[in-house]
Parts: sequence; C-alpha cells; structure tokens
Amino acid sequence: MKIITGVAVGAGFGAATSLMNAISSPYSALGTPLAGTVWAGAAKVLSLLMDSGWAWAALAVATGWLARTWARGALVGALALIAATAAYYVMDAFARDEPLAWYESDLALWWAASVLFGTALGVVGAAIRRPGAIGLLAALTVPVGAAVQMILMPPRPHMTLTPGILLAEVVVWTGAVVGAGWAVHRFRAARDTAGTV
Repeated sequence: MKIITGVAVGAGFGAATSLMNAISSPYSALGTPLAGTVWAGAAKVLSLLMDSGWAWAALAVATGWLARTWARGALVGALALIAATAAYYVMDAFARDEPLAWYESDLALWWAASVLFGTALGVVGAAIRRPGAIGLLAALTVPVGAAVQMILMPPRPHMTLTPGILLAEVVVWTGAVVGAGWAVHRFRAARDTAGTV
C-alpha cells in the first residue's frame, strides 16, 4: 500500500507542478486568460516553489519517510520520482498541445536521475525515524538542501525581483529554518529522554 501511495503522491506532484508552470505563464493557453490576475500570481509562487530541485528531493524523502524501512524507502523514493516525472511530461504535452513523443529523451534522462537520486533520498527519508545522529542528518537533508539551492540558484527566472519571487524566497527560507529547527529539537529531546532513562 505504501508503494501505491508513493506513486500516487509522485504523480500528483508532477502533474500539479506542470500545471502551475502552465497557469503561471502568460504565454501558455492555460495562463493567457489568467494573466495579470491574483490567480496567475499565486500560480507563479507555487510554480517557483514546486519546480525546484529541493522540492523534488523533498518528494522522495517524504515518500521514503512514509515507507518506514530503508529498502521500501529506496523503492518508493525512486518510484515516486519516476511517477512525478511521467505525470509532469504528460501534463506538459497536454498543456502545450504537443505530442508526448517529443519528450522521450527528457523522460529517459529524468527517469535515470529518478532511479539514482530517488533511491538515495528514499533511504534518507526512512532514516529520519532513526534516533541519534543518523536521524538528525537525515532530517536536515531537505532544509539544508533548500538553503543551499537558495544561495546557489535562487528562484529568479529573470533579473527583476517581483513580489511573487520575494514571497517564494521567504517561504523557502522560513521552511528551511523551521525544518532545521524541528530536526535539532527532535534530536535534543530524544537525547535528553535517553539520558534520563
């Protein structure tokens, strides 16, 4: 059941990411009618958040966490990213009214990356449940990854800093700080509990 859930979550995430990209673009058939509206602005923020490396990594980590064991985490992490990639390109083909065959080489490349990184990130997700330093490092993976990506590649598709871009950056930094704080708090609480037993 955890495998089916991981695949479904991955497919939903991939399709939603592609849809937000299409709606946020004033040049797409789905985005043109919404251009200049609050809905287009909200879609742009969601697009910047969802279509980032750390968010896709978080998908594999989250599904690995749901899987609980390292072996299942590896499998579900990879399958979630494979499903997300497939759904992303199917939705892209639909939104752009293009044949899915045009995306074959991109699909093959990202499916290979999904197997490689999804397997490792799924194990990381399953390891979050472990006590001690292993659980702490695993829980810090997504917050630290998001912070590093924000420093090296912030979500700025163009030079102008718009309110939507600024909001997306604030959301990512806030989430990274809260996530890292939660990981450290959980680690200290578990250590204190173990010390009193």
